[in-house]
Amino acid sequence: MTTDQIILFSLFIAVFGMLLWGRFRYDLVAFTALMIAVTLGVVPVDRAFAGFGHPATIIVALVLVVSAGLVRSGAVFLITRTLVDASRGLGAHIALMGGIGAVLSAFMNNVAALALLMPVDIQTARKAGRSVGLTLMPLSFATILGGMATLIGTPPNIIIASIRAETLGEPFGMFDFAPVGGIAAIAGLAFVALIGWRLIPNRGEQEETSDVLAEYIAELTVPTDSPHIGKRVSELYEAAEKSDVAVIGLIRDGKRRYGRSTHATLREGDALVLEARPEALDEFRAALNLDFSDTRRQEVLTAEGDGLEVIEVVAPESARITGRTAQALGLAWRQSTVLMGISRQGRRITEQVRKTEVEAGDILLLLCPRDRGADVTEWLGCLPLAERGLNVTANEKAWLAIGLFASAVLAASVGLIYLPIALGLVVVAYVLTKIMPIADIYNHIEWPVVVLLGSMIPLGSALETSGGTELIANALIQLTNGLPAWAILTVLMVVTMTLSDVLNNTATAIVAAPVGIQMARTLEVSPDPFLMTVAVAASAAFLTPIGHKNNTLVLGPGGYRFGDYWRMGLPLEILIIVVSIPSILVFWPL
Repeated sequence: MTTDQIILFSLFIAVFGMLLWGRFRYDLVAFTALMIAVTLGVVPVDRAFAGFGHPATIIVALVLVVSAGLVRSGAVFLITRTLVDASRGLGAHIALMGGIGAVLSAFMNNVAALALLMPVDIQTARKAGRSVGLTLMPLSFATILGGMATLIGTPPNIIIASIRAETLGEPFGMFDFAPVGGIAAIAGLAFVALIGWRLIPNRGEQEETSDVLAEYIAELTVPTDSPHIGKRVSELYEAAEKSDVAVIGLIRDGKRRYGRSTHATLREGDALVLEARPEALDEFRAALNLDFSDTRRQEVLTAEGDGLEVIEVVAPESARITGRTAQALGLAWRQSTVLMGISRQGRRITEQVRKTEVEAGDILLLLCPRDRGADVTEWLGCLPLAERGLNVTANEKAWLAIGLFASAVLAASVGLIYLPIALGLVVVAYVLTKIMPIADIYNHIEWPVVVLLGSMIPLGSALETSGGTELIANALIQLTNGLPAWAILTVLMVVTMTLSDVLNNTATAIVAAPVGIQMARTLEVSPDPFLMTVAVAASAAFLTPIGHKNNTLVLGPGGYRFGDYWRMGLPLEILIIVVSIPSILVFWPL
């Protein structure tokens, strides 16, 4: 290997290692690697920021804005509010929600599609009296599957089309992915609706309750002149049991007293650490006249006179609060909102709630001024779980939003206009027609993904220019030497799927697509079947909650554990391989 290849392979290994570790966010990891590569001279200075103007990066950003416009206009709820019915059987509900999610994901960002449908699914489960854990994972998988069918459905397809344009002179079209991706999506949806949901672990009593959200770790404070001052903590157990609340600790002077708080005598300002559902928590607080953890902020909120409301939201990876504490974010003074509790599956909260760093998938219990819940949720970048989050009704601009978007897709599909330009015109039209306020446009762009793409694209190009992708391709060809074409494609798909299950699917596509092209060149066959193989595999991340953002989003609300995903995900990935490889060979022959 050359010196440049050694440096680039070392950087990619370091990037993958840091992404697996998860200590630092993926955009920081990728950008740091880019800066090191430029400093070491393996990425030319004049190409350092070329990725930020790359068509793939622009399209991803524009799709997010267009998706937000469709949601804001009420266009999507024309479908969901009409079709979703809590009286349907479980299998029929999963098939219907999955079908809606897949169709939406084909034409809007699949993360946005899940964000839109997840509150609908949760409320439907509550009304039907069943566990939302039975339906959220299937919905997540369905939105991932649907994104495979079109160019704009998922970032890997956009990246692969752009790489094809750079390498072969022409990108894939809007619906070039449909024959293979569509078949894989239909087969996957059928499996999820008929068999897959039955493989989700049964949690016993949890599956029988209509309130499937895990209990919160929350804090309530002993106020001044409380009649409970001087009592032992154990004397509150009877009242706690009546309210279905578990007293699990005590905070005094900022320090936790787990395990030795039972016989502690309560003092003014002590905070009880509780495990409870929202309704039980409020009942216990009222019964004992306790205060919320941020007493001073509660007094300010109450003084405003408009009343308070409690909302539940889930924090995605891109949320403003993810990776930060409520105290560091200034949630109280910026939004007049108190973080009452955090629900995190499988782990105990070990710090004070306001000082606990929020993780992706956490469910947050927030106390905010009445009628401000939607604003607070949007400011945080979280997804609403309370019913008011569903009250998005279609208005007179819904059909206008749909028409503008459909016209752009049609024009791009028949080659009248370049796709990024078409999407850009849709964004301009949304602003001019006031479907999207101009002040909100940049709030809906997922900047960490933009930075990831902008950083990884020059690194991927440098790896290809240095001959690194040729080395990887030759190694895979030697591994599959003498095997038939379907076996070679299967190996490439399995390797790419494995990477996508543990890494960001965008980064996986950037690395795997050039490898596929080089394999095709070495074998002297068409690169298209190899690119299609990478496209399907990069999106098929079903084994873990970290392989795709949609899987992370449902982790907390669905009450899942890390090891739950492979039970339905492994047979689904095998099915994807079985149906995709023959489809690729038929529609994209060697």
